[in-house]
Amino acid sequence: MAEQPQTQMFSTFPNPPDFLWKEFTPDKIARFDEAKQAWEEQNPDAALSKTVTLIPDLPDDLSCLQPPPEPPNGAWRALAGVWTLKDELPSLEESGIQRLKPTSNGVSVSPPDSNRDRALNLKRLTKSVLLNFLEFVGVASIDPDGTAEKAEDIETILINIHHACNEYRPHQAKEKLIQTMQTRLDQIRNETAAVNAVTDKAKRVLEGLGSIAAAGQERPDLEGRGEGQNGAVDDPMAQEEDQLWNEAVAFV
Repeated sequence: MAEQPQTQMFSTFPNPPDFLWKEFTPDKIARFDEAKQAWEEQNPDAALSKTVTLIPDLPDDLSCLQPPPEPPNGAWRALAGVWTLKDELPSLEESGIQRLKPTSNGVSVSPPDSNRDRALNLKRLTKSVLLNFLEFVGVASIDPDGTAEKAEDIETILINIHHACNEYRPHQAKEKLIQTMQTRLDQIRNETAAVNAVTDKAKRVLEGLGSIAAAGQERPDLEGRGEGQNGAVDDPMAQEEDQLWNEAVAFV
């Protein structure tokens, strides 16, 4: 009988790196924590620093447990892009895109121009997109192969619109934070007012109950107080006691 071929097992995803389960053992983690604590006790100033500081003279078998240092130039490449530690919005000129809206960086402008409205610039760019799209349709109806230039113009305008919106993000975040804090402040004020109202009501009830002869005394009867028409009590003191009693019952 022929030997049966062995069935090979294939995984959808590759196996994790070996150092994840070979190096990060409880024993090595405990040794690394001890070495880190001892080094921080000897260098308190460096331990308080926010930057990642490498522990010198660390054994080779514990080197994988130490986080890597920050890039020396503050930038690194990942996923086909360059990333920086300081998150800044690059300008259109740095990205190689033509700027279509006016700028005040390095250019002397008059006071009215320095207070330009971003919303007005966005409206102008939006109208320019519509106009260029109509021109694109007109060119495409005559010469379909000659639409590349208009397509590039539309792309440039859209990138300028996107960049203008991104420049407005910090202001948008500040306004959102102000709105959130104001909403929370109003909520706290309303809660405080409600607590104060209940506290005042409780004080009034307790002060009224304090005028009663004994705590827990049942409601006194109305005999001898003089009832008027429809069973109403004519004695003002009795009316006040009845009102306090009703408030106490309603509060409880």
